[in-house]
Amino acid sequence: MANLFKIALRNLLRYKRRTLLTASLVTLGVVFVLLFVSVTGSFKSLMIGQMTDSMLGHLQVHRKGYLASIDNLPLNLNLTVQAYKKLETILNQQTEIEAFSPRIKFGGMFSTFVETTNIRLNGVYPDRELRTVPLLPSRVSNGGERPLEKGEIWIPELMAKSMKVTIGDTVVIIATNKDGSVNGRQFTVAGVLESVTGPGGRDGYIHIEDAMEVLRMEEMEVSEVAIRIKDFNGLHAFSSRLDAILSGEINKQGNPLFEVHTWEKLSPFYNIARMIDVMAFFIKLMLIAVVLISIMNVMVMAVYERIREIGTMAAIGTLPGRILSIFLVEGFSLGALGVIAGNILGMIAIVILNLSRVTFTFGRQSDLVLSAKVAPMDMLVVSLIVVLIAVVASLQPAFKASRMEPIKALRHV
Repeated sequence: MANLFKIALRNLLRYKRRTLLTASLVTLGVVFVLLFVSVTGSFKSLMIGQMTDSMLGHLQVHRKGYLASIDNLPLNLNLTVQAYKKLETILNQQTEIEAFSPRIKFGGMFSTFVETTNIRLNGVYPDRELRTVPLLPSRVSNGGERPLEKGEIWIPELMAKSMKVTIGDTVVIIATNKDGSVNGRQFTVAGVLESVTGPGGRDGYIHIEDAMEVLRMEEMEVSEVAIRIKDFNGLHAFSSRLDAILSGEINKQGNPLFEVHTWEKLSPFYNIARMIDVMAFFIKLMLIAVVLISIMNVMVMAVYERIREIGTMAAIGTLPGRILSIFLVEGFSLGALGVIAGNILGMIAIVILNLSRVTFTFGRQSDLVLSAKVAPMDMLVVSLIVVLIAVVASLQPAFKASRMEPIKALRHV
């Protein structure tokens, strides 16, 4: 095998310019793919982080059937206090969980005594909510420097601007509880909440005990439980395991009591994340096409220019398999050379990009710093793809060379 690599290297050096151009083309392809994968991966991670760490949590648990009706925020599909206690006991036993936060979600009317509009409210324990979604305070443009207290409310920015509400103003929340009766309560505006996804959004926050009072709940009924886990990379494995554990909990009708959903099923931005993955896939396909065409062209020319040399090798008894191996090793060496150079230059380019501190805006979050990085597995996959395609591209010319008749090859001019 060592001799084959010596022969391949010698043959590649015989045509230095062509070898350099082809290797450079492969190198550029690898560099741009690594840059694209690292940049889009960084943007995707930041985007997911903004969604999960400032609003959704990594996954959520609801009563079975709640999510299908979540637009209406149905109070009759909340978890009862007994069901929540069962769930809380199970969640406390899971070592993968960093924090979890129960929420009461409901719709109501928001009044400034002059104007009235509708609002969606989240009743939460502020300390538990901030441990579960630690970026939530960054969304509070005013008043986010201290936790939400009882009797206070964080209102959406759009509502604050349209209704000219400022910090310290007194407002009224009116809501209809589960049995149809109406109740209201005054709150003090303690913060203005920016939306994650843009200027829209009508979600506000109050203390969970205030939510129980507005809805006249004698016992706490939970709409959802948001969960943050320690290792985000293990989200799907943990979600499947938790779902299997909770499937054992059934209601009086014998149906599952809980349902588990990751952030992917809770946010439309999952489709954007998938589009990023699709674009990365097609960029890799373009790299495959570049490597395939360039190396196949080089190897076809190599076979054509060395027909008499191939005939001589065959005439002195070199086996067809040996001739085939020589050209395959040449293609492999050419691909490996491009991969090594591409990985080195790609990592240098990523370091330079990070030192440049490129910033961008996502939703209402500005000055987010792009931190490009490529996972070793992604680099390994790209490298293996390039080398494999280089060998595949060499296969047809190598097979043609190994099948040549010595006499015809020696007569070639």
